Amino acid sequence: MRRSLVVGNWKMNGSREKSRALVAGILAGLGEAAKADIGVCPPFVHIPEVAELLKGSPVLLGSQNVADQDEGAFTGETSASLLKEFGTQLAIVGHSERRALYGESSALVAARYAKAIEHGLVPILCIGETLEERESGRTFDVVGEQLNAVLDTAGVASLAKAVIAYEPVWAIGTGRTASTEQAQEVHAWIRARVAELDAAVAENLQILYGGSVKPDNAAALFSMPDIDGGLIGGASLDANSFLKIFHSA
Repeated sequence: MRRSLVVGNWKMNGSREKSRALVAGILAGLGEAAKADIGVCPPFVHIPEVAELLKGSPVLLGSQNVADQDEGAFTGETSASLLKEFGTQLAIVGHSERRALYGESSALVAARYAKAIEHGLVPILCIGETLEERESGRTFDVVGEQLNAVLDTAGVASLAKAVIAYEPVWAIGTGRTASTEQAQEVHAWIRARVAELDAAVAENLQILYGGSVKPDNAAALFSMPDIDGGLIGGASLDANSFLKIFHSA
């Protein structure tokens, strides 16, 4: 039985004070014996402090990216080993903002994913199509290409140590959300594609939905058979909203 997972992606938001308050609010409202897992991905500079605040709690700590190299002259990058030093457990790779705004190719995303796996981080692989790609009927071609880049680089067995997040680009930060049927259709397709290579890996693979998930639509999305939680953007910056989404899982 797959456990649900809800992860907050704080993006480039907040301050030390706001991060401390957000963590305190999340910890205060977690409750006991949760049936789902929860994580947060603060900006890189806040990871050490957030790691200290989360000690002894069930909240997983994640990063918003990870380098495709181990060390060296790679200005601006943060390696998996550096992240591990501060207790980081998860690493988002291939977020649509990285692909669109910073030109990260599927090959580079796959290399980042592989480094995360190599160093014992759980990569959250983001895949998804733009509105133009959806309207032109290319959703599965685009999602398949992004997924295949990782499968070709790291193999299907690596997905036993990873998470996939389907994020339709047209629904990220726009207020638009894929319908439960649209989201389920793509999640089921992803699982079926992985099952062609390894049925056991596919059955246990956590596939999250991301794209304007809010407290009022989370329960319906998470009720779908192939949606195993969410990667949450804006709503994760408010502890009450984030907790309502988490408890929906």
